[in-house]
Amino acid sequence: QVQLVESGGGLVQPGGSLRLSCAASGSIFSTDTMGWYRQAPGKQRELVASITSGGSTNYADSVKGRFTISRDNAKNTVYLQMNSLKPEDTAAYYCYARKTRVTYWGQGTQVTVSS
Repeated sequence: QVQLVESGGGLVQPGGSLRLSCAASGSIFSTDTMGWYRQAPGKQRELVASITSGGSTNYADSVKGRFTISRDNAKNTVYLQMNSLKPEDTAAYYCYARKTRVTYWGQGTQVTVSS
């Protein structure tokens, strides 16, 4: 089986930073794409950022210039550096990994931006 383990969430003040990590392990040698979705109460799930095995990145307009996604292909691990955090970034963040036609999901980590 494949597991995605997320870490790095927490409570931070507006303008602060957090770094999320997501590591894929188990019966998988590599992933095609990894990234994060987020979901806040009363809102639809949205794609925050993604990165392909080749290093191509994609960001939601709301986080461009503030968030940076990166990956270590050898470790099947993806990182999301979140800077200049805003209250509207508050959500549960879910890591995902796609391999061919199968998508795997992490357990989620809560990010709360509040004074």
